[in-house]
Amino acid sequence: MGIKDQILEMAQAAKVASQSLAVARTDVKNQVLKGIARGLEENISTIIEANKKDVIYAQEKGLSKALVDRLTLNEARIKGMINNLYEVIALPDPIGSIVKMWQRPNGLKVGKMRIPLGVIAMVYEARPDATIEAAALCLKAGNSVILRGGSEAINSNLCLGKIMTQALISAGLPQKAIQVVPITDREAVHELLKLEEYIDLIIPRGGEGLIRFVTENSRIPVLRHYKGVCHVYVDEKADLKKAEEICFNAKVQRPAVCNAMETMLVHEAIAEAFLPPMLTRFVEAGVEIRGCEKTCKIFPQAKVATEEDWPAEYLDLILAVKVVKDMDEAISHIDRYGSNHTEAIVTEDYTRAWRFLERVDASVVLVNASTRFNDGNQLGLGSEIGISTSKLHAYGPMGLEELTTTKFIVFGQGQIRS
Repeated sequence: MGIKDQILEMAQAAKVASQSLAVARTDVKNQVLKGIARGLEENISTIIEANKKDVIYAQEKGLSKALVDRLTLNEARIKGMINNLYEVIALPDPIGSIVKMWQRPNGLKVGKMRIPLGVIAMVYEARPDATIEAAALCLKAGNSVILRGGSEAINSNLCLGKIMTQALISAGLPQKAIQVVPITDREAVHELLKLEEYIDLIIPRGGEGLIRFVTENSRIPVLRHYKGVCHVYVDEKADLKKAEEICFNAKVQRPAVCNAMETMLVHEAIAEAFLPPMLTRFVEAGVEIRGCEKTCKIFPQAKVATEEDWPAEYLDLILAVKVVKDMDEAISHIDRYGSNHTEAIVTEDYTRAWRFLERVDASVVLVNASTRFNDGNQLGLGSEIGISTSKLHAYGPMGLEELTTTKFIVFGQGQIRS
């Protein structure tokens, strides 16, 4: 069977499976999630062995250390995947809930009921843990899902796919409710993007190139963010020790993810006190500093930043630094170069904090906290399938509720329209 026919068959099967999932009881869906968790627990060594093949391939392919880190699975990360599954199990099932009801003058009772989107296809790179996150959320929200990971994670994803299929079979739900595309050829993505008759939504996760490719070639609605150019603004009223810890975490804890800080903005009133110890700590951690003229004067070890650095998503241990005269300049910089993803301010001034919250347009805006908290699990959604900056129909981390829509329901007593 050719790639086109194979992808079509998967999409058709997903459509059929979605009809059963839409009416599946909560306890049955949770049974599948528990089965996946048990399967992960019982197959830790098998998963790690499969993942090692992918890591070796990625290293030979020349992927950066940061991207190899995102790809790598170990026992702790698999345990994290298991914990995320149980968090999703604990979340209320949104399907069938009535969002609101109201009565019209003619006696009609009108309401909105939450329902699944249908069939979701996710196209992503490098992160096998995203395979489990996406499958868990889609299933709990009553959607079937087609998962097309990158070639660098194919062995890991196929291994995880087998575990999920067995859990579906054991619970009596269609085994095609969760499918991992076994094809690494990019033609598989091309074919997926054509199948608007069967697939209701495409969610791409990965580098900007992948996301733009999906958006430009899809006949299906796409929920996306192109890149995460995230800023932390250190205000003149900041607690500098707090600011140092927040900024270090935002950049260094996991630099290859979309919610890592890429540019640090510092108020000129505290720049000379804050930048030398902060940037020294960054350099000791292996971070390359690219600074504006004022930054380079204060910290001569910094490289001179160019115009290309301000909109850059490095996804690596590289940081752009700019000294600004006030909050207005910081916000103007964010407006110009930000990506509507994640923005943070460090300040002890309540009024300044609220002004920043109100004026900055991003899917998550934080006060005195690391940008790394723009994550479905960290925000209490249980997990996430991705972060949307497209605003329609979701803005920010997409959890269970964002994987549903609503339909109108109407109760009458024989009313007819005149």
